Amino acid sequence: MQGNTKEKVSLVSLGCPKNLVDAEVMLGYLAKEGFEVTTDEREADIIIVNTCSFIKEAKQESVDTILDLADRKHDGRCRLLVVTGCLPQRYQEELARELPEVDIFVGTGDYPRIAEIIAEKGTTSEQLRYTGDPNLLYDEELPRLKSSPYYSAYLKIAEGCSNCCSYCVIPSLRGAFRSRPMDKLLREARELVTGGVREINLIAQDITGYGKDLPESSSLENLLKELVKLEGLRWIRLLYAYPDGITAGLIQLIKSEAKVCKYMDIPLQHISDPILKRMNRRSSEAEIRGLIARLRNEIPEITLRTSLIVGFPGETEEDFKKLLHFVEETQFDRLGVFCYSREEGTPAAEMPDQVSERIKRERYKKLMRVQARVSFKRNRRLIDTIEQVIVEGFSEETELLLKGRSSRQAPDIDGLVYITAGEARVGDIVNLRITDSSDYDLIGEIVS
Repeated sequence: MQGNTKEKVSLVSLGCPKNLVDAEVMLGYLAKEGFEVTTDEREADIIIVNTCSFIKEAKQESVDTILDLADRKHDGRCRLLVVTGCLPQRYQEELARELPEVDIFVGTGDYPRIAEIIAEKGTTSEQLRYTGDPNLLYDEELPRLKSSPYYSAYLKIAEGCSNCCSYCVIPSLRGAFRSRPMDKLLREARELVTGGVREINLIAQDITGYGKDLPESSSLENLLKELVKLEGLRWIRLLYAYPDGITAGLIQLIKSEAKVCKYMDIPLQHISDPILKRMNRRSSEAEIRGLIARLRNEIPEITLRTSLIVGFPGETEEDFKKLLHFVEETQFDRLGVFCYSREEGTPAAEMPDQVSERIKRERYKKLMRVQARVSFKRNRRLIDTIEQVIVEGFSEETELLLKGRSSRQAPDIDGLVYITAGEARVGDIVNLRITDSSDYDLIGEIVS
């Protein structure tokens, strides 16, 4: 801190919600140390870019953002550019050489020390790099300055991953899977709800793995049973549930508990057994189809989201057609598709029969066209039904329309609901009659 003037810090967080929680902890530490947080990079003395390096596109977005914000050292008041997160954890040597504009690099295990690292920079003109052990476990005692809307929050229930899928770099960037103690999660959840949060989204690399490394009483089911007791909490959403960890007990809990959204995000990645095996996934085609049938049978109104990879090494035209037919048959409500990204250091990068970029893009487009038709059809089925919707404010298109999300829509990754009639405040959860729909969005009117 220079003199008695509060320095301003601005933070841009890229990638997944798990990254966002790390960013919020950094902001909490900086605010605690007297820094003023601003959303305007031009006004910031210190700019932090919290990066993602999961796939090629994420790495490129991170580098482009860093270079763009480096200009603030010339046309703004920025004196320090700090890069944190997965990118420096993975590429510290290369980044140090190629990005001399960056003053400090901080990896995934050192971000709670952000304030003291910035202070250390005041004593040296050298570029600083802190990218050591990534096995930090976030704790609710760490200060956290929430950046999402007041009514919604992410609760990170575990860190790291031990699944070792053949295409994925996460274990090397985040360490082995480790669950947070249940009592600490409940304490953090209570604080969030006391602060006005009505929707909690549970996140981890694999939420169904929660508690397997803790005493027997700790499990996702038991955590949910305690969370639903929190007065004022209205929605609990499950994100990133691996298919082989979804138990009969968990299905019954989702079915019976009103506060648990009838929504599951289940990353499947593929349906062809040879590809699943090469990916080192633990579920087979028969097991995946059986799980989806059980979920739809037990909870007919459930919203299912998944993510798929096209162009994995060895994916034949026959494998892809099977995936295409699976998407048509299964009728997922939400679907994310990724072109396989060849990541150095992963087993898949060394596999034979790599698929060309052209074929990957063609398969991506075909799958997304099919899903657009499926999504449109699924949304049309909701017309004239009543949905619970959380109001998020005015639409970007026109201030004549409110916008929100139904319990079927997770923040930032799913569509929106546009409200054409009725009044409500931001954060209210209202009943909405659906009057129309598009491929991904819904339109409705508030009913009493």
